[in-house]
Amino acid sequence: MSENQWQVVYEATDPVNAEILRGLLESQGIQVHLSQEGAGRAIGFTVGPMGFVQVLVPSDDFKKATELLAEYTDDQDEE
Repeated sequence: MSENQWQVVYEATDPVNAEILRGLLESQGIQVHLSQEGAGRAIGFTVGPMGFVQVLVPSDDFKKATELLAEYTDDQDEE
């Protein structure tokens, strides 16, 4: 998969939310990479701009991941 590009499919507001989304996507066979601002991670910020975590997926899985996350966030909004 070295030729595949990674795309940001979601920007989570905190690392815990990002890990939940990683689990959701990986359970559907989608590889996930999480990326957080280096200073935020080093200092331990979990809120605000330096607490944001980008959820990245391979370009080939972007559409499927977007659909899964849309379904998940719709379900969360209903609760």
